[in-house]
Amino acid sequence: MKPLMTTDLPLPLFSKGKVRETYRLEPHLLMIATDRLSAFDVILPTPIPGKGRVLTQMSRFWFQRFQSWLPHHMVSVEWEDIERALTQVGVSSVDRDQYEGRSMLVQPAVPFPVECVVRGYLAGSLWKEYQKAGGETAPVELHGHRMPGGLRESERLSEPIFTPATKAQSGHDENISFEQMSHIIGNTHAQRLRELSLRAYQEAADYALGRGIIIADTKFEFGLREGGILLIDEALTPDSSRFWEAALYEPGHAQPSYDKQFTRDYLETLNWDKTPPGPELPEEIARKTAEKYQQALQRLTA
Repeated sequence: MKPLMTTDLPLPLFSKGKVRETYRLEPHLLMIATDRLSAFDVILPTPIPGKGRVLTQMSRFWFQRFQSWLPHHMVSVEWEDIERALTQVGVSSVDRDQYEGRSMLVQPAVPFPVECVVRGYLAGSLWKEYQKAGGETAPVELHGHRMPGGLRESERLSEPIFTPATKAQSGHDENISFEQMSHIIGNTHAQRLRELSLRAYQEAADYALGRGIIIADTKFEFGLREGGILLIDEALTPDSSRFWEAALYEPGHAQPSYDKQFTRDYLETLNWDKTPPGPELPEEIARKTAEKYQQALQRLTA
């Protein structure tokens, strides 16, 4: 099936992100996950076949798994429901083959201007910050968390930590402290988002470990609707999380993963300054990345 890099529906465009394009489909929104991949905050010109469907189906799985205690914005991913909503506004010529499986009807919500990151392992930007702060030889404090010295890359933390980040409109998100988050959205909301994020991560990590996958870290987004907090955007996908092979886990270096870290690792070998435009990916890299996304979906949801 042909990859989808951009959408073109006869509906009012609500927003366009790095991966998702969202349309107004009153009284809901229609959120479509494309096959675009962003790395180092740059959208790459090469699509990852099937990626949008993996993101949508994995998010559906987690939304449904948490729904007894964590409200979410998903209304439906069933094509019959989406087609009915489209027909009601006079749209009848949508390419089902292109959009089925990657489209989600959602409730509108006002997003909080922060990303809720939970980390169970020392990896990614936290590892880089830990090194820079001298953590390999002495205890350090990062984003309000006291961390012992001498930890290795990919080391499991004594308990998961909450490290929120700002949402950058362009460039990189910035890790902030919980106190900074409280200043931005208010202490009551900040405490509730931290509580929800930590619980969702722990439940997902425990479940995934039983499927042979370590969820090293993940990122959640929340929004407000009629005064209530909803989990929005996506949930525990290979785009928003680090998925490691539990059987091969060995701290002290980067881990084999089922996410876009594979592509990032390839890009690190290039003479590219991580500014647009991004380089084309070799067919093999795109294919292997697609396979890793599919494997993550099958391992966690089958």
